[in-house]
Amino acid sequence: MSTSPISGNAAATVTNALPPYDAAAFAALTLSSQQNLAAVLDHTLLKPDATRAQVLQICHEAAEHRFACAMVNPTWVAVAHSALAGTGVPVGVVIGFPLGATLSSSKRDETVRVLKLGAHDVDMVLNIGLLKSGQSSDFEAIYNDIHGVVELAHGSGAIVKVILETCLLSYEEKLRASEIALSAGADFLKTSTGFSNGGATVDDIATLRGVAGSRAGVKASGGIRSLADATAMLKAGANRIGASASVKILAELAGLAPSDTASTGY
Repeated sequence: MSTSPISGNAAATVTNALPPYDAAAFAALTLSSQQNLAAVLDHTLLKPDATRAQVLQICHEAAEHRFACAMVNPTWVAVAHSALAGTGVPVGVVIGFPLGATLSSSKRDETVRVLKLGAHDVDMVLNIGLLKSGQSSDFEAIYNDIHGVVELAHGSGAIVKVILETCLLSYEEKLRASEIALSAGADFLKTSTGFSNGGATVDDIATLRGVAGSRAGVKASGGIRSLADATAMLKAGANRIGASASVKILAELAGLAPSDTASTGY
């Protein structure tokens, strides 16, 4: 029996019969080839001044390297979907980005629209202010906010990654946010937008994986610029990585680009 993540102890252990997640084995397999590593990289372009030509370029790269998806802002979903048609590489999109403070109805409407335009990976930002307010009614609102997007996405065969913006949360808040997101049906817990004051850290990935276990995925994003960064996140428990430096990271694995020193934050 577990305590509700909405009204109870955020650190409560959830009982499940799933086998433990083996981060070391997953990291070893993923890093064994460029193909395997590419399959866990969300090739990302979310800067506000991204142009059509740049979006088409990351779609070309995503198709060429077989990345997990090409992640774009909502305005570019139709363009990306058209560019990736027939490649088998899905389009990823962000919702309520980057603050998470939009109305739940707006997030649902945005989700409906991007799904119709061809999005498959929906990365939504959790309502951070509600979480930090700390009231049971606020936690219930966060659950409903996420669940509303999850229902729409799953109904269309899409997946949802919930961005927690871990750099703004206490340890207890990270635990609670993770449990609320999982109880609402999230497919992945994700660290960061890349637009706040910090990005993915090894400690945060280990924390999120500790909560998720084998129930859901964990996506590291924000400040992952090198193979060393990606390796550290995989070994800590990430099984998806968001990066704009995806091509460079693959080149490092093949020995075609110089390695950088791993960063510890954004």
